[in-house]
Amino acid sequence: MREEREIFGKYLSRHNLRDTPQRELILDTFLKREEHVSAEELYDIVKKRDPSIGQATVYRNLKLFSEAGLAREVDLGDGVARYEHSYKHPHHDHLICRGCGKTVEVVDAVIEELQKRVAEKYGFKLTDHALYLYGNCEECRKKE
Repeated sequence: MREEREIFGKYLSRHNLRDTPQRELILDTFLKREEHVSAEELYDIVKKRDPSIGQATVYRNLKLFSEAGLAREVDLGDGVARYEHSYKHPHHDHLICRGCGKTVEVVDAVIEELQKRVAEKYGFKLTDHALYLYGNCEECRKKE
């Protein structure tokens, strides 16, 4: 977490923003969570440690974490923006169950190569991408 704090500190300096104990608490709390977390979920955790932190502060800081390269917003198809770590976390895609919401992170070289070929075919140079595949997991299909 020290590297991430340094990166965020440099980001704040470049943008003439102050580092505050609230920001540090929000960052530390986010970095300790490995699952996809919404701003509301993170707020619920943080306010237990510091009730003075407002929900808007958590939202603003998640945006800053994203801009600093520490977080990535993910859309799991339920209308709730969630965040995951991006610094030193390899790129991955997501399989999302429409029935129960189960999410599986997938790393597949064949998918990555195909995406590059498709981009090249249409004259694009990829700078980033996100792939979300929706369906029903095995458990949900058994219930049908």
